[in-house]
Amino acid sequence: AWKKTCELIVQLGRVAYAVDQRGHGDSEWVADGAYQYTDFAADARVLADTLAERSGERPVVVGASLGGMAALLANNPGGADKRQHFSALVLVDITPRVDVDGVAKIQGFMRAHAREGFGSIAEAADAVAAYLPHRPRPRSHEGLKKNLRLHPDGRWRWHWDPRFIEGNRRIGAGSEEIEAALVAAAKAVTIPALLVRGASSELVQEEHAKDFLELVPHAQYVDVTGARHMVAGDRNDQFAKAIEK
Repeated sequence: AWKKTCELIVQLGRVAYAVDQRGHGDSEWVADGAYQYTDFAADARVLADTLAERSGERPVVVGASLGGMAALLANNPGGADKRQHFSALVLVDITPRVDVDGVAKIQGFMRAHAREGFGSIAEAADAVAAYLPHRPRPRSHEGLKKNLRLHPDGRWRWHWDPRFIEGNRRIGAGSEEIEAALVAAAKAVTIPALLVRGASSELVQEEHAKDFLELVPHAQYVDVTGARHMVAGDRNDQFAKAIEK
């Protein structure tokens, strides 16, 4: 989903890093199940500092969904530390306040096969197609395969640790505490900021985008037509153009 976007960034003369967050992608699953929002934010902060030391300048961060929440919280940790850890912030279909029903729908899909997995990649593809009927089915399962792990029992499971959405480790701004932290972080943003929303998003409605723009008045805002919450996957071409500048 991010391949074309990274290629565009390289064409603009910059270096692009596609990061697997803890418990996701090829990153190891955390032994003690530390998947709180503060954990993801701390990782993003370390990454920002490391890249700044390497290049001599603060990186621009593009964060979708959980990645956006982590980036927003990481940019200004609060307290005595008033530094902005990034040089610019791009949030992809995530805002401090989101649609509760939309969060429940996404969580429902993620939990549906988290533990039992799938008997084949084709079975996983059927589940995705049922959840995203608007998205044309790809001719190959190779792209979907990258989102799955083959376990010793022969079952394919999502690449993220199922503990990530169990208990109080839930994706999405669903509690007053995390919402308050995100609102405070948004108010502290002084760097250039851009909100990219899927025009048909089940998570971020126009009212939530307006709320964000009140919190970050200098931020820019773009709607991507034909995209839902997974903007980069739904309309990668339009998404890449939206973040180009």
